[in-house]
Amino acid sequence: MNFNINFFKYRYLAFVLSTILIVISSSLFFIKNLNLGIDFKGGIMIEAKFSKVPDLSNLRAKIEQLNIGNSEIQEFGAPDTVLIRLEKNENDNETQEQIIEKLKSELDVDTDYRRVEFVGPKVGKELKLVALKAVIFSLLAMFAYIWFRFSGWQFGLGALVALFHDVISTIGFFSISQIEFNLASIAAILTIAGYSINDTVVVFDRIRENLIKSEKELKDLLNISINQTLSRTIMTSLTTLLALIALYVFGGEVVRGFVSAMIWGVIIGTYSSIFIASPLIILFGFKQADQK
Repeated sequence: MNFNINFFKYRYLAFVLSTILIVISSSLFFIKNLNLGIDFKGGIMIEAKFSKVPDLSNLRAKIEQLNIGNSEIQEFGAPDTVLIRLEKNENDNETQEQIIEKLKSELDVDTDYRRVEFVGPKVGKELKLVALKAVIFSLLAMFAYIWFRFSGWQFGLGALVALFHDVISTIGFFSISQIEFNLASIAAILTIAGYSINDTVVVFDRIRENLIKSEKELKDLLNISINQTLSRTIMTSLTTLLALIALYVFGGEVVRGFVSAMIWGVIIGTYSSIFIASPLIILFGFKQADQK
């Protein structure tokens, strides 16, 4: 499939739209903040094996009636084993031990409690710091890799700005949707960054090849390179989206937040690799002679 779209023509429009998106995402983060999960806020985690396969809907309803805070319930390893997470309720005067006993009193007497853990606020703060470091270090590592591979800091910086754009807009997505933000969300952000950089590397590879064998203007080479890789980009994005949509529909509540973020990430990552990363090479002053 051959395309002949002048992507370079729309670079300033894309820059404006992306700037607006980053501003809105940053504002939402400070105004609405993130809906932090137990991993970051602290709370109780219980792994329970029931005598028979429990009805998760009824179990959720029972726990909600106890008024012991927000809960997250999921099948864990086997149909008769459940992982229960209870968020730390700052307005509740009950101790963690009292909450656990209150919960146990409502469950079957034959339930085997394999694991009962308390995630304190201090651990939550440490996880926040570790998560932030993971995102920052991964972005810097990708920047260094692109710079080394393509022998030009403009390529590395263009990819870094595109990745920053994807990460910030994804955080904005979590803020506006109020989907629970937990360690799985950090995994989603890192996966999105990896997906986006993969698309960007494919386009950059074609740009480098065309720079060596063609004498056309740089902006024309960018358009040619993007169009030559566009069919591959579209097919990769569509097949990934089909799998993610299937997971969203049939995967249940446990994975829905992660999958929602991934769907957004595939779309925004594809957009940034085409409209942001490549045009920034020229904006940062790259010259054709640099690759000769």
